[in-house]
Amino acid sequence: MQHEIISDLERRYTTKKYDPSKKVSAGDLAVLLEALRLSASSINSQPWKFVVIASDEAKQRMHDSFANIHQFNQHHIKACSHVILFAHKLSYTRDDYDAVLNKAVADTRITEEQKEAAFGSFKFVELNCDENGQHKAWTKPQTYLALGNALHTLARLHIDSTTMEGVDSQLLSELFTDELGGYECHVALAIGYHHPSEDYNASLPKTRKAFEDVITIL
Repeated sequence: MQHEIISDLERRYTTKKYDPSKKVSAGDLAVLLEALRLSASSINSQPWKFVVIASDEAKQRMHDSFANIHQFNQHHIKACSHVILFAHKLSYTRDDYDAVLNKAVADTRITEEQKEAAFGSFKFVELNCDENGQHKAWTKPQTYLALGNALHTLARLHIDSTTMEGVDSQLLSELFTDELGGYECHVALAIGYHHPSEDYNASLPKTRKAFEDVITIL
């Protein structure tokens, strides 16, 4: 199939080795971050925070977060251009959704008079509350919607990436306490440009299940 979207997705792959001499431009980074901001979420809840790790000091903290587990991802941190932490709220409150609806009023999506009716969607949050009063089983998957959006945006920009579910959430919460502010991170994304001779995955053919194995048209 010939289409620019398909070309993006065929070109995208998981980078295994980065070229530390190449950095993502400020312009391209701005596009990516705006794409993250515009990502879809259930009831437009936006229960996330994206922490961009760019400085040497922040990269050192991220590097140190692999002290106990998942060391196979540690080598990406200082070699890639940036790392983005995808973090989610543990408890999503009425005040959180009120802030979303206030912004919707300010953006003229809804009127002040429509706000109370719009609050009816918060029932979906209440349905996803666990025995500890938390909503992380619902907020965490929202970050993956943003992650998918980021992967396609990066492919369009011809920027390489590596999704890292292999992160130490507990240690990240300690090392990035101020930045995460009570949010929790279980997935991070390294971005940059692959090493032309040392990234073995760059030259391998893409493989996916056959169309008929995964698509059913009724």
